[in-house]
Amino acid sequence: MLDFAAIDFETANSERTSVCSVGVVIVRNGEVVDRFYSLIKPEPNYYNYWCQRVHGLGHTDTDSALVFPYVWAQIEPLIEGLPLVAHNKAFDESCLKAVFRCYQMDYPDYEFYCTCQTAKRLLKQLPNHQLQTVAAYCGFDLRHHHNALADAEACAHIALQLL
Repeated sequence: MLDFAAIDFETANSERTSVCSVGVVIVRNGEVVDRFYSLIKPEPNYYNYWCQRVHGLGHTDTDSALVFPYVWAQIEPLIEGLPLVAHNKAFDESCLKAVFRCYQMDYPDYEFYCTCQTAKRLLKQLPNHQLQTVAAYCGFDLRHHHNALADAEACAHIALQLL
């Protein structure tokens, strides 16, 4: 696969609608051609302790951020016609679908691929198939794990090697 958009969401709490940041990496002809990152005002707008510990984001980061529909309006033209790739498709796709429902937006039924599932199938020798483990195996140094853009970049690198 040479043309795709790698995507990663972080959430503020256990609700899939609570996306608080998104990272997107656009790959065309096997090369990264664009990157997009944005904070998002989550819905519902509260942070639980565990999510904050994971990604370090909180109200001070997102209270003045745009809500999802405005952020997605910036992403949509970048990903038009491209399949989406996520390292944990089950999580990221469910977030995307949930937030589309939350804001009563028509979901375009994006084609989604999962680098985690692919890694489990192809890289049985790894001790686990977490993003940082698979990224390191594929030669990507993931220094800012749980930053949505860094995770999307790692996913794009993995996808170029495995998909």
